[in-house]
Amino acid sequence: MTDYDDPELAEIAERLRDPDATVRRIAVMALADFDGDEHLPLLVDALADTAAEVRAEAARALEAFETPDSVAGVARLLNDEDEDVREAAAQSLAQLKLASSAIALLPYLASGDSFVRAAALRAVRELRAPETAAPALAALDDADPLVRREAVSVLGWLKHAEALPALTKLATGDPHADVRRAAVGALGAATGDAVLPALLSALRDAAWQVREEAAATLGKLRLQGAAAALIAALDDPYWQVRLRAARSLGRLRSADALPALIAALTHTISNLRKEAALALGEIASPLALPALREAANDPDPEVRKSARLALQQSGEAA
Repeated sequence: MTDYDDPELAEIAERLRDPDATVRRIAVMALADFDGDEHLPLLVDALADTAAEVRAEAARALEAFETPDSVAGVARLLNDEDEDVREAAAQSLAQLKLASSAIALLPYLASGDSFVRAAALRAVRELRAPETAAPALAALDDADPLVRREAVSVLGWLKHAEALPALTKLATGDPHADVRRAAVGALGAATGDAVLPALLSALRDAAWQVREEAAATLGKLRLQGAAAALIAALDDPYWQVRLRAARSLGRLRSADALPALIAALTHTISNLRKEAALALGEIASPLALPALREAANDPDPEVRKSARLALQQSGEAA
């Protein structure tokens, strides 16, 4: 039996041996409130508890820690027989921040279980670990759309140039909208205009979420060849797409967009009026000044604020 200097920790260690699983689960919850790391071995041991609820609680408690033992222990629970435990482990691993933690997850990227593959990819996506590029590339052909989506996200965070051809193909050809949307967003790591045709195609996608992502990515890349398509997107049936298109036209500083953006200043949706004003401020054309002066008296305070800012950007005090 391990001795603990802290009497409270010693008492919790004793409760972790209680035959009642509920008592052990509450003890794990109590450990989550401890500072320092003296209690971490107890939490890691609880990952192997015979009760699923205790294992799940331990996985949740360890999400704030990234020691090699804790990461490896939680990762093993991705193969747990209990669905709630598996999900708790996946959620905990998704909070990882240290690139070095990716090493423990590499074997799980090749698991025969699609849930495990997707969870491992989600866990490593923000770690930007170079070792994850190859398995993520391979996962772009996975039969499970969730795995493909998570693989796309990993490659997007890595800004992996070698993946661009495959990502371009997924952006327009994957049968699942979530994968297409993720691929469109990942194309934001591109340089040059090689991805322009795919993004323009995505701007006409059947799913509005994909069109919204395409409008945002075109603005992020500041692709001048996208201006006409973004102007057309200001008439999209979904306001989310129109809003992104307006924002991107501002980033492009497209003079061709002036008439459409000026017209959007009187749109019934206030958020679109606000974005149109901000975009006109980026373009800073004298032709927009009369409309911006009127918008400075808009009933919505956010629109008024944006219009006044736009006037200042255009060289005129509101």
